[in-house]
Order: sequence, then structure tokens, then C-alpha cells
Amino acid sequence: MDLLSLDQTATLTGLSRSSLAKKRCDGTGPAFFKIGRAIKYAAADVDAWIMSRRRTSTWGANDTTSKAVAA
Repeated sequence: MDLLSLDQTATLTGLSRSSLAKKRCDGTGPAFFKIGRAIKYAAADVDAWIMSRRRTSTWGANDTTSKAVAA
């Protein structure tokens, strides 16, 4: 398993260390490991999280099952 450091994950995701910390607290970021005092991320989990952020439009939710409601 390839584990990434916090700095490597920040670089890969484009998020700051503090943004990653907030996402760890509210559960909206990639899955992580806490090993002693160190935070590590599995590269596969970070890749999966990035892919879950994929969009085909700038409008609307990131849920491909929802339909736009006509006004």
C-alpha cells in the first residue's frame, strides 16, 4: 500500500493542510490513517476521492442521479 504524507496529499488535491484537517473532522475528505501522531492517506483513497469530485457541468449538484427541475 502506498501511503502519502499530509503534504503530499495537500499537493495532489490542491487543498491546504488546514482544509484537509477540516475535511477529516467533518468526514468529507479522503479516508485517512492516524498512525501515532502522523496522518497518512492511501494513494488509492485519494485518487478515489478526487474521482468522486468529477463533474460534467458547473451547474447543480454532483449527483448524477438527480434531475434538474424545470422552472
